[in-house]
Amino acid sequence: MPLSSSPPAARSPGGAPVAELTAVTKRFGATVALDGIDLAVHRGRSHGLVGRNGAGKSTVVGVLTGLHRPDRGSLTFDGRTPPYAAPQQWRRHVACVYQHPMLVPSLTVAENLLMGRMPHRNGRIDWRSTRRRAAELLDQWGVDVAPTTAAGELDVEQAQLVEIAKALSHGSELIVLDEPTARLDAGAAARLFATVRRLQETGATFLLISHYLHEVFDVCDDVTVLRDGRRVGTHLVARTTPAQLVEEMIGDAPPTEVVASARPEPGPPRLVVSGLSGGRFHDVDIAAAAGEVVGIAGLVSSGRSQIGEAIGGFEPARGLVQVDGVPVPLGRVDRALAHGIALVPRDRHRAGLVAGMRVEDNLTLAAAHLRPGRLGIALPGARRADADALIADLGVSPPRRTLPAKALSGGNQQKLVLGRALATSPRVLVAVEPTAGVDIASKTVLLGALARAAAQGAVVLVCTDDLDDLRICHRVVVVRHGRNAAELPAGWDDRDLVSEIEGTHDVERRHSAAR
Repeated sequence: MPLSSSPPAARSPGGAPVAELTAVTKRFGATVALDGIDLAVHRGRSHGLVGRNGAGKSTVVGVLTGLHRPDRGSLTFDGRTPPYAAPQQWRRHVACVYQHPMLVPSLTVAENLLMGRMPHRNGRIDWRSTRRRAAELLDQWGVDVAPTTAAGELDVEQAQLVEIAKALSHGSELIVLDEPTARLDAGAAARLFATVRRLQETGATFLLISHYLHEVFDVCDDVTVLRDGRRVGTHLVARTTPAQLVEEMIGDAPPTEVVASARPEPGPPRLVVSGLSGGRFHDVDIAAAAGEVVGIAGLVSSGRSQIGEAIGGFEPARGLVQVDGVPVPLGRVDRALAHGIALVPRDRHRAGLVAGMRVEDNLTLAAAHLRPGRLGIALPGARRADADALIADLGVSPPRRTLPAKALSGGNQQKLVLGRALATSPRVLVAVEPTAGVDIASKTVLLGALARAAAQGAVVLVCTDDLDDLRICHRVVVVRHGRNAAELPAGWDDRDLVSEIEGTHDVERRHSAAR
C-alpha cells in the first residue's frame, strides 16, 4: 500500500558519500556473509537496502555501526577511516533505529535522550535542565512526546521517533532504519516516513532496510540490492521498477504467488468465537468451517493481533471459543493446544522461539507435550524424523536440526515457529502477523504452508493488515476499534479492503448522507 501519492523525483547523488563500503568482504567461519560489496550513501538522501533473508543486510549494518570489522575492503565516513579504537565516537557518524526499540523502558524519554550527557550543577544532575533540553530536542525534531514519559509507556512509533531524535542530537550523519515499520500499521508508517522526508530536507541522511518494496519506492532516492552476500545492483529509485528489484533479489528462482484455494464445501463450523472480549477488543464474533482460511484484518491498534492470540490462549479474554462444539478454556496456551488450537504468535523473539534451543527441539516441543511416548517420554527417533520432515517441508536453511535456533536468519526462525504449530496437527491454526519482517521467498513458503494446513482440514486464521498475506484467505473479517466492522469475500479489491481497515468507507457514507 503506497505511503504517498508520488515517489521522490530522480536526483543524482553528488559530493563525497557520508558512508562508503568499498569491496568489503566479511566472513563468519566458513560462511561468507559479504563478498566484495560496494555501497555509497550520499548526504541528504535516503538509500534503500533490500534483499532476501541471508542476503547480507544485517552484516552491512554491523559493519557500518562498528560491530563487525571487514576482513577485506574498507569503510569510510566522509572519506576517512572510522575510529575503531574509539567506538564512542561512532555515534557522530552513524546510529541505528531497529524494529524492536532499544530505549531503556524504566527511564524517562529525557533520560534516554540525554543518557551519558545530562547537564550537571554542583556535581549533581540538573533534572530541570535535563527535562528542558530534552523538550527542546523533541520539539526541534518534531517528536510529540512528553520528556517525562517513561519509555516503556511509548508505542513502537513513538519509541522509534525518540530514537531518531536521539541519533540526530548526537550529530549522527547517517541514520540506519532497520525494518522500522515491521510492527507499525499503515498510518504510523506514513507518519514515520513523513518525518524522514522532512528531516531529509534539513540534510539528514538515511539508510532504509526493508522487505516492503513500496516503502523504498515511496521514500528513497537510491536502492541497492543484495543477494547471497553480493551487491547485485544499485539504482536511482525513480528509474527502476519493483519487478526489476524482485528479479535481482531472487535471481533465477522467483517466488510463486500464493492465492486463495477453492473454498471448501459448506459445512458446520469447526471454530465458533462468540462475544470474545479483552483489553483491546469487544464482543468479537467469528465462525469458520474446516478447511477455511479467514483473515482478521485491521490496524495495529484495532486489536486484531490480540484477538488471534486470545483464541490461541496467549491473551486473557472472556467470551466463548468452541472447537467442534467443545468449549475451550480461555487464557491458557496449553489448554488451547489440548483442544486442537495452535498459535503462531506475533513476536517470535518474545513468545515463539527458544533461541538457545536446537532447531529439532523448537520444532517438536509442543507436539512432544501433546503426544508423549511410552512412560511419558517422546522417543528421540520419532522427534528427529518429525523435525527432518518439517525442515524439508518448510525449506529451513541451513537444514541442520542440531543448530541453535539463534543461528538462523529471521525468515528461517519464523519457519520454526510455524513448524512447531504444524507439528501438533491442529484443527485450528492461528497465525498472527505470520510474515512480518521476512523476505519474499520465506513469505511464499510460510503462506503456502498455511494454505496446505487448510487443505488438510484445519481452520486457519490470519491476523494481519498485509494485503499479500490476506490473499490466501477465503474471506476477510475487518476489525476496527476492537469490534467486527466488515467482511469481504475472496477477490476483494485492494482499495475496498484498505478503506474498510482505515474506516474511510464510513467517512464517505457519512459525508454522502449529509449532502
